[in-house]
Amino acid sequence: MKILIILALLLSLPVAGMAQQSQRKLLPYDYTVDDLPNGLRLVTVPTDYPNLVALYIVVSTGSRNEIEEGKSGYAHLFEHLMFRGSKNFSAEQRDEILKRAGASSNAYTSDDRTVYHEVFSKEDLDKVLELEGDRFQRLSYPEGKYKTETQAVLGEYNKNSANPVSKLFEKLRETAFTRHTYRHTTMGFIKDIKDMQNQYQYSLDFYKRYYRPEYATIVVVGDVTRARALDLVKKNFGNWERGNYVPDIPSEPAQDAPRTAHVDWPTPTLPYLAVAFRAPAFSEVQKDKAALDLLTPIAFGENSELYQRLVLKEQKVDRLFGGADDQKDPELFTILARVKDPKDLNYVRDEILKTFARYTKEAVPQDKLDQTRSRLRYGFAVGLDSSEAIASALASYISLTRTPESLNKVFAIYQSITPEDIRAAAAKYFNENSRTIVTLTTSAGGNKEAGK
Repeated sequence: MKILIILALLLSLPVAGMAQQSQRKLLPYDYTVDDLPNGLRLVTVPTDYPNLVALYIVVSTGSRNEIEEGKSGYAHLFEHLMFRGSKNFSAEQRDEILKRAGASSNAYTSDDRTVYHEVFSKEDLDKVLELEGDRFQRLSYPEGKYKTETQAVLGEYNKNSANPVSKLFEKLRETAFTRHTYRHTTMGFIKDIKDMQNQYQYSLDFYKRYYRPEYATIVVVGDVTRARALDLVKKNFGNWERGNYVPDIPSEPAQDAPRTAHVDWPTPTLPYLAVAFRAPAFSEVQKDKAALDLLTPIAFGENSELYQRLVLKEQKVDRLFGGADDQKDPELFTILARVKDPKDLNYVRDEILKTFARYTKEAVPQDKLDQTRSRLRYGFAVGLDSSEAIASALASYISLTRTPESLNKVFAIYQSITPEDIRAAAAKYFNENSRTIVTLTTSAGGNKEAGK
């Protein structure tokens, strides 16, 4: 899980507003935001890293948007299909152009977003935006290539399923959520992935729905000016037609009792345990999510009492990590442990639950809170060392609010959090009825009682 990186970002990245300076900022660059008439947004961040430009195109569509029964996994599928060629550039032509430019190119999908990104010389910005404009507006893949890509996705699912952690989180989501689309992982349900080869027409509908300018934000960071970036975006994306589709994301009902599940793993593995509670969605106004994020390293990080005891002193656990990611809708606050001996599963579970319960009643020391903020701030500062790092850091928050300004607002919330805020948030969310526990053990000798 990436919670510590996210925390470092939130605590360390006050961002300039529209050509305005902010106090104590770690990102010493102003940014601009421009909205095209079709709903497309451009965020430009000129930096003093010479010659290179990082281009991130953030599509605010992920597995959360997969609302139809039997149609999970399509946001991730399109991460693949978008490399299959467009009206004016075949996949081979695209690869050759990027190769000649010395560009790196990739993409990723999460619950709330799909992000396409390249890093290249500033002289190639026009050509790269031409390539991107063509595939975002005129993606072209015949049914044969579509079916080939669905099999590649199935192969990726099978590969991931060989990892017990992937299977554990798949079971956790399926158990914790009953209606919301967070119930399935980004990959999707296996039955839906197997059926993708028969859903060519639906894939075209998915593209028409979500690959529209109102869902997209172009982020240009590096050796570039606002004027040049805006001119080229208008040239290559100005005629992109706005859509009108808005998904009806189902709300998750309140959980009224603790839930448990178990995964029998067919091959030898150390046991895994996931303890999760319902957590709030991302907010740049409310304190709850920020308070729980600050609690994460204090209660469960490497310097926490729990980690020091279970991992270092007693050596019953060799991995302990977790937290809650920033999501558009309420997510899970999850702590995962890999236990060295199946007989210790119940003990480890109980110690984790005691830690959750402890902070519902006990306020964290003020000095620990202050130290955590400083440490995370510094940790991020030393890592923000390129235009690509800046663009990557901004992308997740742009997918939530379409503006880097949310970072500035979240930072202000972090600075205002008190020990009592943290205790109150823990008491609000870490209650038995919102809890889900999932265990995974080798089927021949697993302890299925640990979830109870």
